[in-house]
Amino acid sequence: ASPPQHSSSPQLTTSKGRRRSHCVSGWQSLLAESQEEASTSGGQGSWELMEGALTGSSAMDLEDGLVLQPPVEEGNGTAAPPFKEATPSPSFDLETYASGYTGRTKMERLRFIAQRAPSLRTEAFKMLLTEIKAGQDVTFYTEVLQLMADLHVPAEPKDTAWVSKVTEQSEKVFERLEVELCQHKLNSIKEKVRMGHNDLGQHHLATGNLHEALKCFIRTRDYGTTSKHAIEMSLHVIKVGVLLGNYSHVMNYVSKAEQALETPPDPSITAKLRVVTGLSQLEGGKYKAAGLKLTQMKVEVGKDNNQPVIKNIHPDDLNFSEVMAPQDVATYGGLCALATFDRQELATKVMEDTAFKQFMELVPDMRQAVEHFYHSRYAACLSLMDKVRGDLELDLHMAPHVDKLYALIRSRALVQYFTPFASVRMDLMADAFNCSLQQLQTELSQLIMKKEIKARIDSHNKIIYARHADLEVSTFHRSLLMGQQYQRQTIGLLLRLDLISHDMAIRSSNRVLGPPRGEREEEL
Repeated sequence: ASPPQHSSSPQLTTSKGRRRSHCVSGWQSLLAESQEEASTSGGQGSWELMEGALTGSSAMDLEDGLVLQPPVEEGNGTAAPPFKEATPSPSFDLETYASGYTGRTKMERLRFIAQRAPSLRTEAFKMLLTEIKAGQDVTFYTEVLQLMADLHVPAEPKDTAWVSKVTEQSEKVFERLEVELCQHKLNSIKEKVRMGHNDLGQHHLATGNLHEALKCFIRTRDYGTTSKHAIEMSLHVIKVGVLLGNYSHVMNYVSKAEQALETPPDPSITAKLRVVTGLSQLEGGKYKAAGLKLTQMKVEVGKDNNQPVIKNIHPDDLNFSEVMAPQDVATYGGLCALATFDRQELATKVMEDTAFKQFMELVPDMRQAVEHFYHSRYAACLSLMDKVRGDLELDLHMAPHVDKLYALIRSRALVQYFTPFASVRMDLMADAFNCSLQQLQTELSQLIMKKEIKARIDSHNKIIYARHADLEVSTFHRSLLMGQQYQRQTIGLLLRLDLISHDMAIRSSNRVLGPPRGEREEEL
């Protein structure tokens, strides 16, 4: 019996994303033997067993990292998910924005903007294709072309010549790096092996194979010999972890890098670790922790007369364009500070902090918004923030948090505006926040129900009154509590006196605790 015919055969790939000729030939011979056994036995049992093992829905982990994957049928892709569209501000310059990033991060941010900004879509896709063709990521190129088709954007025909050329070059480089790595392992040269894994990880990262790049970078840990090697390994893993969105992994290696820091620490490395920690906290919705990390741009570099010597981290010291630009530090830190810091923290950690002010100078709109908020010019602050809202919604990391942060900032502004007064006319308050009376009343009602504002609303006269505690009632409750405490203490004292009078007190033993045993004196 001949084996069943299929239009496509399972694809044999390795865990490193490349074919292994000896493994493929081994499986081909095994398939041939199964066919021969099936033909001689007159049945299809052996072939069906082998075919079922090869075309099962779950991949199998085999020897030497070989993974069998079922064939992917073309034409069954799902429709592209709907994207929330955003309108950038008139001052937004895409070319200037993209110049602050490099590598995979730049391509991801351009794709994000192309998905959500119809007015910038054509320009963003053009810049994205140019950036892709300057690299080696063929898979990303195919995904972008498919995205352009889904969004009905006119696209150039697929450059098959470039794809073939880059694929061939990547395979050659991969084979050369693997051969060199095997030679270094045979020679047992730890530094060469570490560099070989590092080069292989960089190659996987350039070709878009992020998971394999992560594995290669982690393997360098076993061959590092200095703290510098540990920090280098941690930073590589952190970069790939951010691209994969695995922030728990990122935080794990941030702690490893901090433990390996030398004294005094390198300001550039310290800045990288802090901004990555802040980004991880932001992604987790911990805005207060994110703001504290992102605004902490000072580092202790030594001591002078037992006094710490503090150095400001300059934006140029960050040099982390593979993950974040200095402008992102100011934007993320400023928004989180407005949403969660009180007035004292806002003054000391943002307004008066000389280190963070250097970052704020890179984003004038954010600096002005913080100043307006601190000086209680809430209408100007909220107006300026509405102006840059479209730009923030085009940011890869900030976009999911814009609505929540803006709501927190507006709520905090309402609370701070009302706190000094016993009563406020709602029409004047509506003018200060540039909104309607009905909208203001709804927002104040929500804050009162959340117990963020202790007040009552006079809906008829449109006045909000502060609800202060009744001093007479609170004084009575305090007096009652003090009386109960006095009663409890008195009963305890009487009980102790009664125990002593009946000789029921607990006494210490005759042994005296003091000098060593040989020097103790017997108590008579």
